[in-house]
Amino acid sequence: MTTDTASKTIQGRTGPWEIVLGLEVHAQVASNAKLFSGAAVGFGAGPNEQVSLVDAAMPGMLPVINRRCVEQAVKTGLGLKAKINPWSRFDRKNYFYPDLPQGYQISQYKDPIVGEGEIEVERDDGSVFKVRIERLHLEQDAGKSIHDMDPNATYVDLNRAGTALMEIVSFPDMRSSDEAAAYVKKLRTILIYLGTCDGDLEKGNLRADVNVSVCRPGAYEKYRETGSFSHLGTRCEIKNVNSYRYIQQAIEYEARRQIEILEDGGKIDQETRLFDPTKGETRSMRSKEEAHDYRYFPDPDLLPLELDPAWIKQIEASLPELPDEKRARLKAEYGLSHYDAGVLIIDQARADYFERAAKGRDAKLVANWVTNELLARLAKDGLEIDESPIPSDDVAGLVKLLEDKVISSKIAKEVFDYMWAGEGRPADIVAKRDLVQVSDTGALEALIDKLIAANPGQAAQVKEKPQAIGWFVGQVMRETQGKADPAAVNQLLRAKLS
Repeated sequence: MTTDTASKTIQGRTGPWEIVLGLEVHAQVASNAKLFSGAAVGFGAGPNEQVSLVDAAMPGMLPVINRRCVEQAVKTGLGLKAKINPWSRFDRKNYFYPDLPQGYQISQYKDPIVGEGEIEVERDDGSVFKVRIERLHLEQDAGKSIHDMDPNATYVDLNRAGTALMEIVSFPDMRSSDEAAAYVKKLRTILIYLGTCDGDLEKGNLRADVNVSVCRPGAYEKYRETGSFSHLGTRCEIKNVNSYRYIQQAIEYEARRQIEILEDGGKIDQETRLFDPTKGETRSMRSKEEAHDYRYFPDPDLLPLELDPAWIKQIEASLPELPDEKRARLKAEYGLSHYDAGVLIIDQARADYFERAAKGRDAKLVANWVTNELLARLAKDGLEIDESPIPSDDVAGLVKLLEDKVISSKIAKEVFDYMWAGEGRPADIVAKRDLVQVSDTGALEALIDKLIAANPGQAAQVKEKPQAIGWFVGQVMRETQGKADPAAVNQLLRAKLS
């Protein structure tokens, strides 16, 4: 089901308020070198070990564009169903940070490499909303200032300086903290599928600047009708939030803060704020700069970027199957539910694992084992799907044993435990531990006759309450140590007790 973006109403002292959210997501480009130099990119190097003369802004050093980074930006734009601009330009964004050696950042301002696009995002209830992408532009990252090594000095690490970033700017189309988190999750999944960013939030390779404003009900609809931001409240930007939970907490706190100020008769100052996860609150960082404060002008050391339309077509032809397309195919090809397909496509490796296991098997049964037993065990042990001690072939083998009625579903869980412990392949475990399902109707019938004779009261109760047959099923399963065929047991019991 597709719906419009749902607003979240917050009840204040003076009436209801609504949240309006737009995000600027900074995604580190998956590349072996920086945007304008040949210096290596990677996590874990010692301070200032990955810094070229260009990154350090030494006199006479000139930037040279990295073709791979441009290709990754184009691929991302195509994955976001956005317009690729064949002509774009790099600009100098002037500001001073101790970890920005040049005194300016090379970015893109009026002429970005990617224009407007759109993402479909699913809420927890299964409904879908759309987030419009305003632009994607390439820019270089700054370095890192370290304040906790010396009480009297700040240290600077320039390893990140010059690293290529894609800034993906959305329109203010999100209306709740849950929607904002869902948007970042979906965007991250798309980037990982495309291979243009590894999406590592902990390392800061994907981080969000969250623009929060509040307004009275109806104001947002006027903005959508007219396109004028004047209908919306003054926004504050919360910088560099790098977890879904923190994004939600920052939005909730900031919205309440703004509402309290407005209801007390104050006004919101447009500013940049930081989120303190320890205190769960935002705090002022600096007044929000406007474009003119940065004194943008075209970078004189870089020619405009002109893309060959044939090259763009070539990149488009190389796009992988993306999450929405993969979910539709898994549902159509394997008969999976919308939910199960959604769980599988969250991670490309997870979906690939499922498809390998499902070849020639009952796909729905395979999906149940992957999405329930396997993923739960992986999460418990802190493992990713590609670190699973159980290969996909063995999940297929376990499902085959169930399909062939060699083992019961109860015994299958026991076999799974042995598989996880590294005892071997499922068929070998079943043979070694004598776990084959008892399907001999003669043996089962004799056991059932014995149980009915020993429990006449229970047998009489079944005739009055048919659901009481479950007691006998449990007794048979206990006597056979869970190895009896449940279907055969139920059939025999119904025949004898009806």
